[in-house]
Amino acid sequence: MARLYTNENFPLPVVESLRAMGHDVLTSQEAGRSDQAVPDTEVLAFATSASRALLTLNRLHFIRLHRQQPAHAGINVCTYGPDFRRQAERIHQAIVEAPSLAGHLVRVNRP
Repeated sequence: MARLYTNENFPLPVVESLRAMGHDVLTSQEAGRSDQAVPDTEVLAFATSASRALLTLNRLHFIRLHRQQPAHAGINVCTYGPDFRRQAERIHQAIVEAPSLAGHLVRVNRP
């Protein structure tokens, strides 16, 4: 399964569901990088250095960063959904359908 890193605004229930599906998910809180106003460029650099695809709700900034810095471990941009289990299922499906996450932008939108 995928190695993922979430920025600090990502819902923990989605993280827990992804872990139950077998994904290795590290949160910014667990990495000691929350509540520090870490710039998005540094969030992406940390994820890349840890060989983890980024999982974020901050779509606009990270779509722009993907265009500027395409050499990364993957960026998964998601729309917020109140049904966290279903959101995790959409993320999981997008990840398993992607041939590779490295260098790719994966969009996971709420239906």
